[in-house]
Amino acid sequence: MKRRAPLTEQERNDAFDALASALNALKSPAEVRAFLEDLCTPAELEAMADRWRVVPHLLDGTPYREIHDRTLVSVTTIGRVARTLERGAGGYGAAIKRAARAK
Repeated sequence: MKRRAPLTEQERNDAFDALASALNALKSPAEVRAFLEDLCTPAELEAMADRWRVVPHLLDGTPYREIHDRTLVSVTTIGRVARTLERGAGGYGAAIKRAARAK
């Protein structure tokens, strides 16, 4: 694999902003899905979908073990998502609110 020079923090931020802008420009769930399928490996998609699947359960206060039994997502991943819900950037919360309004 070809090695590249490490990115500066500004370059990383610019690349992340460009990715966020690309996602924001998409107009439908089908377009977002196609973009994600092109961008991510199947394992990455599965990991992201697993994280997203446990968010509503955590917001409902479902115990971790019960979430695991319902979804088969690992308790470690469930805990990681729970910590992100509590101390993350607020993305899960914003997305869940918008998804609820879109229904």
